[in-house]
Amino acid sequence: MTNVLVFFTDQQRFDTAGVHGNPHGLTPHFDRMAREGVHVERSFTCQPVCAPSRASLQTGRYPTAIGCFRNGIPLPVDEPTLAHRFTAAGYETAYMGKWHLADDDVAGPVRPAQRGGYERWLTSNLLEFTSDAYETTLYDEHGEPHDLPGYRADALTDAAISYLREPRDRPFFLFLSYLEPHHQNSRDDYPAPHGYAERYPDPWLPGDLAALDGNTREHLAGYYGMVRRVDECLGRLRGALEELGLTDDTVVLYTSDHGCHFKTRNDEYKRSCHDASIRVPTALTGPGFATGQPVPRLVSHVDLPPTLLDAAGIAVPPAMDGRSLLPALRGEPDPRPDDVLVQISESQVGRALRTPRWKYAAVAPEADGWTTPSADRYVDSHLYDLDVDPHELQNLVDSPAHRDVLEQLRDRLEERIVDAGEKRPVIEPA
Repeated sequence: MTNVLVFFTDQQRFDTAGVHGNPHGLTPHFDRMAREGVHVERSFTCQPVCAPSRASLQTGRYPTAIGCFRNGIPLPVDEPTLAHRFTAAGYETAYMGKWHLADDDVAGPVRPAQRGGYERWLTSNLLEFTSDAYETTLYDEHGEPHDLPGYRADALTDAAISYLREPRDRPFFLFLSYLEPHHQNSRDDYPAPHGYAERYPDPWLPGDLAALDGNTREHLAGYYGMVRRVDECLGRLRGALEELGLTDDTVVLYTSDHGCHFKTRNDEYKRSCHDASIRVPTALTGPGFATGQPVPRLVSHVDLPPTLLDAAGIAVPPAMDGRSLLPALRGEPDPRPDDVLVQISESQVGRALRTPRWKYAAVAPEADGWTTPSADRYVDSHLYDLDVDPHELQNLVDSPAHRDVLEQLRDRLEERIVDAGEKRPVIEPA
């Protein structure tokens, strides 16, 4: 049977990766995965905030369908997760790192009913509040704290490698959830390992950050240093799999929960329709993924859980909103339109449609993004032609020349909202 390992980062922009054009060489290990395995070139979260994205990746369903449409709403205890499905198929399931799917007032230990069905457990619900760069506390399945030495990403990697070395008579499903390169909430900083931020005194600026600035120049060097170190952790883990003779028997998925726009689109780091918030680095290696070819279409996070089940030979349940990538990798036809739906909460009640060329978004002007999961009425808010404006600097939503395109995208967004299990809304012109 095939082992499965998910390597999950937090708040990582897609263009931190060399395969997406970053010139600093931050991600040689991820880039190798993308070249030798399957590169999901156009990979998008379905919700650019921590808990909803994580709920989707555990269940293969949209956040509104689960009820976890914003931070602070725990994953329902009766919601089937990947852990439940892998356990039923005979796997040992383990979770390590940041969880963020338990009760809002719980920072550290998570009660058993809220652990999503995982057997092995070394986790903090809100790791950003029980750790710092060189102080890491995680809690085991008995609720006991473990203070781990070293830089936080290294500490988690050490724990994962120790787990891989354990003898077992079942295949494993290990979900490894890092905090890096998320900011340190207590001081709004990006704490790289000692000496790593100093490697990037004049960091390369993607086009959106160069034009809009935000607090980019204050934090980008530290952010890049965090990305570099977490990529080194990926290299260590893949090296451990090789040493243990597990490489040919283990599917590895690398992805992130959302991106980071450095306060250029609103007053924090995500919760917007822009690619800086929603586009993430994603690649797979292992049995069935040694193709060296990219995925030919746009991919949502809801597509990743069915892909992992499919790769392990486990039936994909009809309740999942996404589809496995394996048929597309085999060259089978896919009649679906090439687009993804994004739900946005907290800063707004918003919905966005991403196609290969266009970004279209609408917001519900009367709705509170913290208390309301969806709306009956939305209004056009954003339209970008990504072929000519890849950094989303010119909003065309009021352009008469683009009225026909906007109407087509509006109709398609309404269809995608219905497909996600919501009531068909009315979307009005701005």
